[in-house]
Amino acid sequence: MSKVNGLENLGLTGIKEVYHNLSYDELFEHEQRDPYGQVTKGGTFAVDTGIFTGRSPKDKYFVNQDPSNKYISWGEVNKPVSKEIFDELFSKVKKQLSDKNVYVQDAYCGGAPESRKSIRVVTEIAWQAHFVKNMFIRPPEEDLANFTPDFTLYNAGKLNNKDYEKHGLHSDVFVVFNVEENIAIIGGTWYGGEMKKGVFSMMNYWLPLEGKLSMHCSANVGADGDTALFFGLSGTGKTTLSTDPRRRLIGDDEHGWDDKGVFNFEGGCYAKCIGLDPQSEPEIYGAIKRNALLENVVIDKDGKVDYKDGSKTENTRVSYPIDHIKNHKRSLKAPHPKKIIFLTADAFGVLPPVSRLTKEQAMYYFMSGYTAKVAGTERGVTEPVATFSSCFGEAFLPLHPTVYAKLLGEKIDKHGVDVYLVNTGWTGGTYGVGTRMSIKATRSCINSILDGSIEKSEFEQTPVFGLSIPKQLQGVDTLLLNPKNTWKNKSLFDASQKELAEMFIQNFKKYITDDSDFSSAGPKL
Repeated sequence: MSKVNGLENLGLTGIKEVYHNLSYDELFEHEQRDPYGQVTKGGTFAVDTGIFTGRSPKDKYFVNQDPSNKYISWGEVNKPVSKEIFDELFSKVKKQLSDKNVYVQDAYCGGAPESRKSIRVVTEIAWQAHFVKNMFIRPPEEDLANFTPDFTLYNAGKLNNKDYEKHGLHSDVFVVFNVEENIAIIGGTWYGGEMKKGVFSMMNYWLPLEGKLSMHCSANVGADGDTALFFGLSGTGKTTLSTDPRRRLIGDDEHGWDDKGVFNFEGGCYAKCIGLDPQSEPEIYGAIKRNALLENVVIDKDGKVDYKDGSKTENTRVSYPIDHIKNHKRSLKAPHPKKIIFLTADAFGVLPPVSRLTKEQAMYYFMSGYTAKVAGTERGVTEPVATFSSCFGEAFLPLHPTVYAKLLGEKIDKHGVDVYLVNTGWTGGTYGVGTRMSIKATRSCINSILDGSIEKSEFEQTPVFGLSIPKQLQGVDTLLLNPKNTWKNKSLFDASQKELAEMFIQNFKKYITDDSDFSSAGPKL
């Protein structure tokens, strides 16, 4: 095996070649030899991830052992598995990766040296090594010479666990984290996002225990060093709205906030590209070129990508190095934020396009993490379905949501941050009746927050939700600002508002503790 630092400790046997930290050109050459994808007309390599075109959250586990089991919030998100079962699965993984060529990719997670982690990913598929190279921070050559990983991820996507029923697991797919041994193992799924979100889950374990906030958000910074954070679940515009030609992009998805400021976890972006249009999203469209990696897109016989075609999945994706965005922040770091924006796509049509939040409301909406699914996104969904994901990323939180919320509240107070709620969803009625907020109107709301002009407005308070909304805002039709005004049938608005408010109230009950209760900042019926 290669003599590169630490590779002899991987536990693999009979390895033929170790492809260690290949360049983009070398990876491109290897990818074209594999049967897993093709080069598009634009020169980008595109792959299919098999039957899994998204994460498999029901197959995620943590090893139940001391001391991490004292900190992990056990439940549907973080399910326990015994050390014995982990060891058995790890043996299967090592057997799968032995007696063949393997790819080993080393990277950093975290743009701040004092808060980052060194990660190593082992896989037998070239494009998965490419994905890791895109998504994490590529260390300089002098660092790679003596690279020692803090955490190692073994991706054995070709392996299926036929003993899953005996093990008491959900299926033959598994994503298991062993905190004490600093190892994660993946089997049965090829989806690239499992690696990205696996490392993110671990950062969400490590950093808060160091008093640092880990966040599922995008971030950008203005010319005056005014940093803004954008929290939001999938489909709310987190990537699109943070990619702004007038502001430098820090990152589009995962960040940390320590005593020195905000820093990106990643060295790349992982953007949805269903319906991607060069006019409305020119920066993302322009980032899709050589070294980017497309997932599950439909390609015609001439190699041209049809971004409108969701026949494989609505979750078509592209990963690309962050330097494909011309206006990115090279250091991947920025000062403490001045503004925080919570994004929600409200399909009930009752939340205002923009609201100013108190600190208590900020805590409430952060812990609620609301957006809505609409008809067609999932089988059986025929009307809007409220979705609550605490801290806008509950699926990736090993610790209890209140841990992250408490850290956010402390930082809001310490740094005097202004917080806003922006609805990128529906107005004038529920989904199917009303219309989607235009990107132009949403951009105007965002711009008014970032340049401070929203604070010159006169505000009024909405009933039920008690949100402060501006009466006038440059670039936004005044009628839009108060959602009730956009509904023809006011009684239907009241009924829809009541329905959503009840969902918020019921959902939030699980976050009320003796020393933490922000329910008074939520809607009142």
